[in-house]
Amino acid sequence: MGMDTLLLDSGAVTEAQVEEARTQSQRTGERIDRALVRMGHVSARAVLEALAGQLAMDIIDLADHHPAESVTEMIPSRLVFRLQCVPIEDDGVRLRVATSDPLQLAELDELRLLTGREIELVLADDEDLRGLIRRHYGVAGDTLDALGVDRHDSPETLVAPEDEAHEASVIKLVRDLLIEAVRERATDVHIEPFEHSLSIRYRIDGVLSPAGVPPSINQFRDAITSRLKIMAGLNVAERRRSQDGRIALRHEGREFDLRVSIIPMVHGEGIVLRILESSAVLLGLEQLGMEPELLQRWDDLIARPHGILLVTGPTGSGKSTTLYASLNRIVSDSVKAITIEDPVEYQLTGVNQIPVTEGAIDFAQGLRAVLRHDPDIVMVGEIRDRLTAEAAIQASLTGHLVFSTLHTNDAPSAMPRLIDMGVEPFLVSSSLEGVLAQRLVRRLCTSCDTPGSGCRDCRSTGYRGRVGLYELMAFDAAIRDQVLQRSASGVLRAQADERGLLLGLEASGAAKIEQGLTTQQEVARVTRSH
Repeated sequence: MGMDTLLLDSGAVTEAQVEEARTQSQRTGERIDRALVRMGHVSARAVLEALAGQLAMDIIDLADHHPAESVTEMIPSRLVFRLQCVPIEDDGVRLRVATSDPLQLAELDELRLLTGREIELVLADDEDLRGLIRRHYGVAGDTLDALGVDRHDSPETLVAPEDEAHEASVIKLVRDLLIEAVRERATDVHIEPFEHSLSIRYRIDGVLSPAGVPPSINQFRDAITSRLKIMAGLNVAERRRSQDGRIALRHEGREFDLRVSIIPMVHGEGIVLRILESSAVLLGLEQLGMEPELLQRWDDLIARPHGILLVTGPTGSGKSTTLYASLNRIVSDSVKAITIEDPVEYQLTGVNQIPVTEGAIDFAQGLRAVLRHDPDIVMVGEIRDRLTAEAAIQASLTGHLVFSTLHTNDAPSAMPRLIDMGVEPFLVSSSLEGVLAQRLVRRLCTSCDTPGSGCRDCRSTGYRGRVGLYELMAFDAAIRDQVLQRSASGVLRAQADERGLLLGLEASGAAKIEQGLTTQQEVARVTRSH
């Protein structure tokens, strides 16, 4: 009896839903129950309860179980990874073994012989189980086992590829690391070589944390680097210069675009991968965290026929997401919109998107070229220099609405920054319509709401996901006059605040804390440089 039949018999899902999941499963190799959960047809808990009812098995919460190493080592790690099961309790006669897929555990006799115990199977949540396996056996531990490496081995001996089987295991090892990053919602993977170790960290919700790989992974540092270079189309033999490339990754029906940067360091090559989900659902402005008054003012600004609207903030503060959501809100059949991006992160329906290509087109050249395509709205990925700034301003002064980003800490600093780039104050004063500054703070985990200790859903951090803090500055004649006089950002802030033209980051942060979305510590963490 298959998983699909069990779930159908339990009444948890319909035949049509199972058929849709079967199609997904055949295309992606994803388990049918996972496909059903991902598509929203059934909850993970309902799947567990359906299996428990049909197979007369107990369900346990792995958060309440902390098996000793003596117990987890009763089953060899190669079997743990192959069968996706973990021993959790041993009383000398009976060994309780947690699984999320009891139909695959036909090898109970093998486990009995190996352990000398009676085996009692219990059901556990799939994500919890994978988390427990990661903690006790390490990310990609099964692949290291296949490579003949004990996770307790000395990490210092480097291993050279020996044969095709060895190479295939390295390929799987790298894929395991990338898939784990995707499962953990990481935006970046950092692979850093030190003298006697290889550090692998994931950036999750803006904060770096160890990936949980065993120390023995250091033995494969060269193999990992070479494999990533091959995947990104880079020169494997080049080890003294920096290189940049891209990797396309598919997992369980989702598509990811990985930007790879490799830089030579003292003890090897450092690698950072930025993960962009090509198939991600585009968020609307309401979902980003804008307060109602600020959203209303921003809506008014993005509906204007011409002028420049800037979104500012440090790297990784969500500027691109805000621009995409804003564009998506105003694009229609009666409007032509063109973007010039480096890189194109999301694909927007109804928008002409142009990637900036090294050696072929830059932002300033691209902007001048696209104006010949009669756009109403133009988005320039980033204003990096005077030429791009002046091209954007000229576009806005000739009847186009121009969106772009700028690296400044707050909204009032945008004008002095443009002037510092060499743009004439009268051009800045006459073209800017609004500046939106933003940060991202971690959301309190809705499962536990406990920063510091947390739960399994939030990796014991107390936070899961992020929400935006926003600051919006608009302009009137008096503020434009201050820009003409090259006033400092502090003067502009005071004037805008006095005239009711500034909705500040502090107010946005206070609102998020009051709504119970985040904490004072989080707001302070992202606004302290403000």
